[in-house]
Amino acid sequence: MGPLPASRFFLPDTHPPAMKTRFPPTWGMRLAIALYQAVWVVALPAFLAFLWQRGRREPLYRQFWAERWGKAPTALKNPIWVHSASMGEIRGAAPLVRALLAAGYPVMVTTLTPAGRTAAQKLLEQAIAQGQAQVAYLPFELGGSVRRFIRHVQPRCAMMTEIDTWPVLLTTIRQQGIPLCMANAQYPKKSIERDLQRWGGFRAKLFSAYQLVMCKSETHAQRFRQVGCARVEVVGETRFDLPVSAPQIAAAEQCVQSWQLGLSQRPVIAFASAIVGEDEPFIEAMKLIQQGLAAAGQAKPLFVYVPRSPQRFDAVHGLMQNAGLQTLRRSQVFDAALQAKNLPMAIGDADVLLGDSLGEMYFYLALSQAVVVGASFVPMGAHNVIEPLALKKPVMVGPSIWGIEYPGVEALAAGVLQQHMDIPSLAQAMVHLLTAPGAYAQAMAGAEKFYEEHAGSTAKHMAVLVPWLKALA
Repeated sequence: MGPLPASRFFLPDTHPPAMKTRFPPTWGMRLAIALYQAVWVVALPAFLAFLWQRGRREPLYRQFWAERWGKAPTALKNPIWVHSASMGEIRGAAPLVRALLAAGYPVMVTTLTPAGRTAAQKLLEQAIAQGQAQVAYLPFELGGSVRRFIRHVQPRCAMMTEIDTWPVLLTTIRQQGIPLCMANAQYPKKSIERDLQRWGGFRAKLFSAYQLVMCKSETHAQRFRQVGCARVEVVGETRFDLPVSAPQIAAAEQCVQSWQLGLSQRPVIAFASAIVGEDEPFIEAMKLIQQGLAAAGQAKPLFVYVPRSPQRFDAVHGLMQNAGLQTLRRSQVFDAALQAKNLPMAIGDADVLLGDSLGEMYFYLALSQAVVVGASFVPMGAHNVIEPLALKKPVMVGPSIWGIEYPGVEALAAGVLQQHMDIPSLAQAMVHLLTAPGAYAQAMAGAEKFYEEHAGSTAKHMAVLVPWLKALA
């Protein structure tokens, strides 16, 4: 289905005045939001063209157009609307979504990306079949689209996850009388400093739209209070409650045994969620680690390299090969069930196993003895360190960890996360870790203890959220 005509951007307000609450609180903010939406309307044709162009590579960008204009599925009765921007946020919110469903609340999940939509469909497959959940794209940042969505869905409340400050989205939700909260909330230091300094603090002021913020740490809580959030609760991070994939771990253990991998045989190091700008530094790290282990009389390591974006799989494979690293792809070595295909010794003497798949991170991590987490050797704040900690893996990151301030700061203090400012330091530390059995055993024990101490966030979320929802009834 193609785009709806521009004449349908704006819909009449359908909710009675008694349901509405006053946000934004000042005329200045209202004017700024009106100007922002005007810019959106002007830029909309270019944005539509961008989505259509992206659809050449990812066909899902060209599907479900009606959802982007706010025409969402309507089979649920007063669901909780949960918005998670992308696949990572969907995974992070999964324990809370499951808890809401178990408590009898229907759930409508929205997302921005095809990968996020696919992940949500998979997560909620059974609930969707039972008529308890639905999935849709988030409507465009236009008042008419958001109002149309609210009119179709009639949500009990709207719950954003992680951090969301779409001005029109938040304003329209509040103006339509829909209670608004945030779960797994975080406000990194870098973000609040930027928000307070730019455009007269406009973006920071948007957070006052939230009537309840359930955040990861007291540090984040103080920042939310600073920008005007009335009720802020510290409840931790629901990623610590994610179940690990037993089938993926079992498949990895079979490979470890069959290929004689492991600390005392052939060590395996994972580079997880690597992004653009990190491939060359990580190749340098691999070669330094190879040299260091060889000098220590250890077996040649196997590197498991998992790019964050599937669009980069081919390019990264070529880069590895050109760097002289013999590289096999997961799609070459394994079938859909992660069973090794009929290749001589499957992995042989390969230097690198390229993880060219989505949703199999636990398999890649379980193969490994230690993990380097990507987006940390470029200024992007690092990706998820919780998954490797769940498997008791020692974890290393680079200098940029602002995006994982929680649990990064706590993990550094506990000694279960190592931070390195450059590649030589990372490689030297990795060689030491893999050649010192006592240090390695201590790192594993520390990771297990840290993970267990931080579990239980889902129950804390629900202890705050359920009474709040009941008070709304």
